[in-house]
Amino acid sequence: MTGDLDVVRHARARRMRLSVDPASGRVRLTIPPRASLKQAMAWANDHRGWIEAQRAKLPQGQPFLPDAIIPIEGEDVVIDWSPERSRTITLIRHAGPVPASTEPHDPGFAALWTPAQGRGDERLVCGGPLEGLSRRIETWLKRRALALLSEETAEFAAKAGVTVSRVTVADPKGRWGSCASTGAIRYSWRLICAPPNVRRSTVAHEVAHRLHMDHSPAFHAAYRQLLGSDPAPARAWLRRHGATLHWVGRGG
Repeated sequence: MTGDLDVVRHARARRMRLSVDPASGRVRLTIPPRASLKQAMAWANDHRGWIEAQRAKLPQGQPFLPDAIIPIEGEDVVIDWSPERSRTITLIRHAGPVPASTEPHDPGFAALWTPAQGRGDERLVCGGPLEGLSRRIETWLKRRALALLSEETAEFAAKAGVTVSRVTVADPKGRWGSCASTGAIRYSWRLICAPPNVRRSTVAHEVAHRLHMDHSPAFHAAYRQLLGSDPAPARAWLRRHGATLHWVGRGG
């Protein structure tokens, strides 16, 4: 069991505790500083059934495979792959009526959209050898995320009258964005999979930190003013569906 379990000795722990990370599926065993590791491992093994039950509740992986459906900007997109095409990846959007309640900037959009419930009529057209397809799609998503997040960061920074020294994307497990005192902002590239106003809310949140490096009432007022709407629905969406984004590109 040691291969999929992280043991952490915590100075304030009074008893042993098990938890399962919803973003990675790894098991964490927290134990008091002087607890016996052997006894702790035996205790964890006795709770194997509980661990498996918690893992069964985790989101299903959404691998980058031909004909798989993945979320891009809040819409379900089919991976349309053919070995006869070039390696160039193109997102094909189908024109058609979109209900007003699901327009990207509608405040209700974040509350209404749920994973795997998009129209599914958009395609990510790609080619080249099957080997390496997953890596190429992930790279394409990261580049698209960086371009869009950089553009929106500049938009909100101009509105706030602040500067941002650098924008980067990574794959953190615990935070969707972070702002350093130097003015550098880092986002999770997986925000490209979320609905547009969820992504924009995160951008506004981080840019607001260029005004207030805290979560004071002044910060929240600036955050809401920058966004131009109530950020609560977007924040609630991330709390409810955020773990699902960490399973995009995994499995299969």
